[in-house]
Amino acid sequence: MSRVPSRAPKAPRAPDAARRPRRRTAPRRRAAPAPAAGVVARLLAEAERARRRAYAPYSEFKVGAAILLRDGRIVDGCNVENASYGLSMCAERSAVFKAVGEGVNGREDAVAIAIATRRGSAAAPCGACRQVLHEFSPTLRVYWRDARGRVTSARIEQLLAHPFTSTELPRPRRRAKGAGASRRTRR
Repeated sequence: MSRVPSRAPKAPRAPDAARRPRRRTAPRRRAAPAPAAGVVARLLAEAERARRRAYAPYSEFKVGAAILLRDGRIVDGCNVENASYGLSMCAERSAVFKAVGEGVNGREDAVAIAIATRRGSAAAPCGACRQVLHEFSPTLRVYWRDARGRVTSARIEQLLAHPFTSTELPRPRRRAKGAGASRRTRR
């Protein structure tokens, strides 16, 4: 009786020249240690204060967010709705854009973000916010309450396993010397 191999034989590998080039990857950054419980409670309280300022006349779903910076400062934001729904802004992105406007370097300064919604509802960041948060600070820790009010947390890289990063963008072409001169300056 002959034995049936348990696996199909592997196909021969292509020579090195025929292999696809490896995708460039961003260097891994070390995550900041998780904030202490008291700091997380303070961050959630700031997110709740921001939630009260939200402008949500259409959905009546107010959301607040608060970003903890390495130096202990907190930058907050809230959702702002618009009758043209696509122009609405989530609380998390509002907080990120406010932080950038205040000169914060997310990759170096941001440690965590807390998100607050009304009691009894849980809301982790939406997909667009996950993408923005990941680019702002790939090691960010995200806190929110579940429907029972328990604090839940995850790193942004866990919430967005395969982010779109600058490594997917084509490299800019180099200009030849003198190629950028305008017609007006040439004679």
